[in-house]
Amino acid sequence: MADLHDLSALELATEISTGRISPVDVVDHYLARIERYSRDLGAFTTVTADAARSAAKKAEQEVRRGADLPPLHGVPIAIKDLTNTAGVRTTFGSAVFADYIPTFDDDVVGFLRDAGTISLGKTNAPEFGLPCYTENRVAPPARTPFDPTRLAGGSSGGAATSVAAGLLPFAHATDGGGSIRIPASVCGLVGIKTSRGRVSRGPLGTDPLGLSVTGPLARSTADAAALLDAMSVTSLTEPAPALPLPPGQTFLAAAYREPGKLRIGRTLDTPVPDVQIATEVQDAYDAASALLIELGHEVVDLELPAPAGLLDAFVKVWASFSLIAPLPPGAEQLLMPLTKYMMQRGAAMSSTEVVRAISAVQGAGRVFLWHMLPFDAVLTPTVSQTPRPVGYFTEGGDPATDFDRQMRFSPWTAQINMTGQPAINVPLHWTEDGLPIGVQFIGRPGDECTLISLSAQLEQAAGWRHHQPVQW
Repeated sequence: MADLHDLSALELATEISTGRISPVDVVDHYLARIERYSRDLGAFTTVTADAARSAAKKAEQEVRRGADLPPLHGVPIAIKDLTNTAGVRTTFGSAVFADYIPTFDDDVVGFLRDAGTISLGKTNAPEFGLPCYTENRVAPPARTPFDPTRLAGGSSGGAATSVAAGLLPFAHATDGGGSIRIPASVCGLVGIKTSRGRVSRGPLGTDPLGLSVTGPLARSTADAAALLDAMSVTSLTEPAPALPLPPGQTFLAAAYREPGKLRIGRTLDTPVPDVQIATEVQDAYDAASALLIELGHEVVDLELPAPAGLLDAFVKVWASFSLIAPLPPGAEQLLMPLTKYMMQRGAAMSSTEVVRAISAVQGAGRVFLWHMLPFDAVLTPTVSQTPRPVGYFTEGGDPATDFDRQMRFSPWTAQINMTGQPAINVPLHWTEDGLPIGVQFIGRPGDECTLISLSAQLEQAAGWRHHQPVQW
């Protein structure tokens, strides 16, 4: 008989709802795996074992009573530690907030609870989600389970390594410049960066441009789609909510629907200059292109512009946004060097510079979108290199070098946060050493369904569930 963590999230939901598996046993199984592997992988910052077991007992009683059950009843999940959770420590990846306990939930936490999931705690994230790797002063570095000497990416690094190593069936994540897609690529997962406004960032929200969005990480397309259905509760408080799906349609249904023949653009163009693409990444890109053609899709080379001054404008916006969260007196000495660097850059800018940078980023987003709209989807690599060694970005202690390496490692992701389009990482390629290399598909605004259908088709054609790390 398979171990419980061999079952997908949807399989777990079915087995729990029919009474064949107890949610108490499922939660205990995953908590035992977290206890065994989390520290070595830098997966969790906080584990809420008592609360999870209590929720599992309640879920079991509801099954026995024959109550109407939500779709993901009793299935474990965890919340990224950049997200407020009432009564549960929320560090934002920072020693400054090592003991902070919010009095409220962010909206998505309630949505996931209403869908029946049981949170096992908070997954590791870098300080305030700023870098594309996960190293901080509140937990060990997040490492990909396929080679724990290498980083799991970021900022959803703890979520990604947890799912890849079988510590969770799927996970909540966020993405402000690639923070779902990058760790999904590095950890061999499906990760969906949702359309702007698809999932509520309330009640507070700290991103006036809507760059940061919430989405799922999972081992299969169907699990990611089911989790997206749970997250996507229409909220009229969003500044620019995405249009809801037509009545009766779901993202999960899209995972079981053939995409039809698609017109897919492909490009290696990026606004980041002098990017060196690893041979393994080029191989993944070419193999994905060949598979698309084999499946009957039209693949067209696409040229994307590099608007003048865009890179500098995006860095200015990112630096100014680092100042949004208020810090208590004396907090600066607890900050990571990169955070200090970004905050200092942000503080040195005039309001005129910030406004002009925001305008440039919005304008560039429209230009990118205009070039991509003729295509059903656009293919790019997700990252430029194989998973990087632990300490690669921070070695030498120079935050400017750190930031430069990050931009060159993930030069295709942040543009899609500018445009507000959905995108998905698909784990199609693996190196001879067993390291995952993902590719990114970008969809039209609001059209996660086409990406999900395409990912499911690729999953059926290529398969990746048999790729499992040694911790499995």
